[in-house]
Amino acid sequence: MSKIIPLFRVFDETKAREFYMQYLGFTLDWEHRFDDSAPLYMQISKGSLLIHLTEHYGDCSPGAAIRVEIAGIEAFHEQLSGQNYPYQRPGIEIAPWNSKEVCVTDPFGNRITFYEEMEPE
Repeated sequence: MSKIIPLFRVFDETKAREFYMQYLGFTLDWEHRFDDSAPLYMQISKGSLLIHLTEHYGDCSPGAAIRVEIAGIEAFHEQLSGQNYPYQRPGIEIAPWNSKEVCVTDPFGNRITFYEEMEPE
């Protein structure tokens, strides 16, 4: 086994693109529909992180959560803060397990916790 690609259920293409591509800075890799009226299925990426977003009923349930390790969490947090995205204002939290974390929730209830391990005290 070499990688995991999480699937997140989405319900509105415009909101999904705004959140993932404009706010978080993901790139659209590809998208698929069986026909013009079919639900959207697409892959987005940011660095080595791949996520599949799906409008298909039954692919997955909304409200999923993933943790993503990141280097330079303060710079990432500053970048998000500069976006002025009206629906999120995440802070940096210090977790009891010795990591700095920035948690965002998409418009469909899916949560991504970006984290950076802290040096042991």
